Amino acid sequence: MRRASLDDLPLLLDLMSEFYAESGYRLHREIAEGAFRAVIDNAALGSVWIIEAAEQAVGHLVLTYRIAMEYGGLTACVDDLYVRPAWRNGGLATRALGDIVELCSRTGLRGMTVEVDPTNGPAKTAYHRVGFVQLAGREVLGMTFAPPAHHPKA
Repeated sequence: MRRASLDDLPLLLDLMSEFYAESGYRLHREIAEGAFRAVIDNAALGSVWIIEAAEQAVGHLVLTYRIAMEYGGLTACVDDLYVRPAWRNGGLATRALGDIVELCSRTGLRGMTVEVDPTNGPAKTAYHRVGFVQLAGREVLGMTFAPPAHHPKA
């Protein structure tokens, strides 16, 4: 895995487009590009990683940060994790997550979260392998103020 740069934007947009297509969405490339640029340009917001195998890019991982008063400081969120289908079930996602968990732990972050579709068994398995658990008494609620980076399902 390697840290992404602005030169990787076309690749990242292609990967994210593939990721969203699996759920029946079309990517708003301009919105997604702005989000990638923001994180790549400002390390205080998080980091973007390219997952590589056999000397090629096969996925990406986006880590974002926020202050969590409950945990007394900075926490991380695995905001996006995608591995191309041909490269799945070989441990790449688990290795990438393990590397990120180790990085976050070593750099003093107070915790880590991820949102996962409750029907996505393989993703949940990968997250459980590296130590993610359902937090007792927690349910994710949300509100949007701008359109998402994907077009609604048809």
